[in-house]
Amino acid sequence: MKLDGASAIVTGGASGLGFATARALADDGASVILVDLPSSRGEEAAREIGHGARFVAADVTSEEQVQAAVDAAQEAAPLRVVVNCAGVATAGRTVGREGPAPLDVFERTVRVNLVGTFNVTRLAAAAMVANEPGVGQVPGGPETPERGVVVSTASVAAYDGQIGQAAYAASKGGVAAMTLPIARDLSKLLVRVVTVAPGIMQTPMMAGMPEDVQASLAAQIPHPSRLGSPAEYASLVRHIVANPFINGEVVRLDGAIRMQPK
Repeated sequence: MKLDGASAIVTGGASGLGFATARALADDGASVILVDLPSSRGEEAAREIGHGARFVAADVTSEEQVQAAVDAAQEAAPLRVVVNCAGVATAGRTVGREGPAPLDVFERTVRVNLVGTFNVTRLAAAAMVANEPGVGQVPGGPETPERGVVVSTASVAAYDGQIGQAAYAASKGGVAAMTLPIARDLSKLLVRVVTVAPGIMQTPMMAGMPEDVQASLAAQIPHPSRLGSPAEYASLVRHIVANPFINGEVVRLDGAIRMQPK
């Protein structure tokens, strides 16, 4: 899909995977709306990206706030791309030293990671289907009419959840599981839905860990034995957007890692 004359929304766009993706899409010609919490560095991130990128503060679980971001994107240009990168990471055993895991932590993790992803997807898709179809085509391939593409972010934890990751794995497993049914829901409306399941990535959260911990994690990755780069995530998103035959799939981006129990 050509992004010139189109808008894109990236949630979690103020840092990490979201920021790298927002910058890549802006470089490809999209009018990018960065969505993140008011406390984020969203305004600064939008200035760094340039190309007319804008920051809209929103909680992905809020229908009203997400709709405002969708409206802002549609005002800039027809909304063609949404990338769901917003999320939280929590850890805690089902039964720990202080007793059963707090239910509110589990609920919040699922609400942000899973319900938030669905909230953004449904509202953005509703805007996409109101637009005239564009054309998707790779070099040498056939022209394919399409209105848009939604890319969500799961995790290898959806498949290889570790000790203490019940909430996180459940939330990301839900994102992976709903990819195909949503793609089927939107197929006749010419909207594609794809999910990326990253492995261990060099994000701001990871950068805050001691170097020996980072090195230990990198050593677990078969090849290449290093942490994944946000630029590599963004590159995969660019290809998903460009290739109209990728739909309804969860793509692991993980260097062939299979997480151990702990």
